[in-house]
Amino acid sequence: MTSPAFRWLSRSAVNGVLVLATLYMLFPLVWLVTAATKDAGGLLAGNAFSFEGFDLGANLSALASYGDGVYFRWYLNSLLYAGGGAALSSLISVAAGYAFDKYHFRGKEKLFGVVLLGVLLPTTALALPMYLLASDVGIVNTYWAVLLPVLVHPFGVYLSRVLSAGYVPDEALEAARIDGAGELRTFWSIGLRMLMPGFVTVFLFQFTAIWNNFFLPLVMLSDQKLFPLSLGLYAWNSNSRAEPEYYPLVVTGSLLAVIPLIVAFVSLQRHWKAGLTAGSVK
Repeated sequence: MTSPAFRWLSRSAVNGVLVLATLYMLFPLVWLVTAATKDAGGLLAGNAFSFEGFDLGANLSALASYGDGVYFRWYLNSLLYAGGGAALSSLISVAAGYAFDKYHFRGKEKLFGVVLLGVLLPTTALALPMYLLASDVGIVNTYWAVLLPVLVHPFGVYLSRVLSAGYVPDEALEAARIDGAGELRTFWSIGLRMLMPGFVTVFLFQFTAIWNNFFLPLVMLSDQKLFPLSLGLYAWNSNSRAEPEYYPLVVTGSLLAVIPLIVAFVSLQRHWKAGLTAGSVK
């Protein structure tokens, strides 16, 4: 039988590791908060962690006024790419995963194998082929050049099939069909609702991936007005060596860029807990 002293030491060790991991993850965010209050001289002097002269408003004003507010144009672009793209991609992934799980058709497993192959391929390897396809269609340097490729999410399809097998009972679907509901109505009213925790999970994965996406916009876009935050901040950071006044803009812009990710994860976390009871049959 384990002694109370050993259990206390084990619990303390686990809590200590968790505290260290938390501090390690919060360290970059703390640096962003303090560094965003410094001017170029303060950042180059290496005192970014000092709270002396804490004045975030000056950097925010400079960020809003620079280039006629182009930063917030990039911010809206990122919200469009990440929000709209993740929502549509999650719906497509959940529908595809539901179809792979609940329907039987010729070549289903082979087609699903192609989907799994897509999980193994890095997105950077697909950027050039997608650019060539977009060039043939004529959508290069448009919003569609970034939005359309992100609608396909192979890992989301795989995850949705697994969740559909565990959360959506066949009995509930058969009951809906007996009541006269069509396949689309059955999916929309029953399947999608039971898969909502999975939908939220896929949405958060895809939202984070698109929000941080860099290489695809770099290949597809040349008009700065269409840039997302990742590409816009990269362009500013490339100029910061020659013009140090870009440093505060990059740091403050990076701080604001973290906010949507935090809001998305905090506001949607309750749906993950709902996944513990999703798909139960009364």
